[in-house]
Amino acid sequence: MMNVRSGEHEEFDYDDVERRMKGAVKALHHELAGLRTGRAHISILDPVTVEAYGSVMPLNQVATVSVPEARMLSVQVWDKSMAGAVDKAIRNSDLGLNPISEGQLIRIPIPELNEERRRELTKVAHKYGEQARVAVRNVRRDGLDQLKHLEKDAHMSEDEHKAWADEVQELTNKIITEIDEMLATKDKEIMQV
Repeated sequence: MMNVRSGEHEEFDYDDVERRMKGAVKALHHELAGLRTGRAHISILDPVTVEAYGSVMPLNQVATVSVPEARMLSVQVWDKSMAGAVDKAIRNSDLGLNPISEGQLIRIPIPELNEERRRELTKVAHKYGEQARVAVRNVRRDGLDQLKHLEKDAHMSEDEHKAWADEVQELTNKIITEIDEMLATKDKEIMQV
């Protein structure tokens, strides 16, 4: 099936629906990467934002994050005057990390996760997953509404509407399955001791 069907004036853009659904998956991937699993990874600090120079910006725009050891993160702050703000931002994040400041270098030991914290993290992961599913369903609803509108305005036949609606539902099912698989993988990673 072609990706764009056009009537006289309006058309259905399947590629846009697909792009928006994949955007929800990409956002979920980014959020899951920020969940700590007991091993150091630079993406753990992705959700951290720092008040710097009169605005709020991501940590990676004021410092370099590296992993010198399996259970240690190192944050090299570029501007010495920002070191305190970076330390504070890491402490105030919901990541449960306790940074050790040494001037412009901040070391962050990654503690072992206890069973209770692992369960909390799986709940957070599932919350992120549900947000992604809702986003995908909203995109599906928008696409189906657009199809109804095109059929109602005689820009599309009933058969075309049905065919595109089936395509949108098939894509939705595929993306939801992808989200579920990402969550299952993250659960396994979090619960691994």
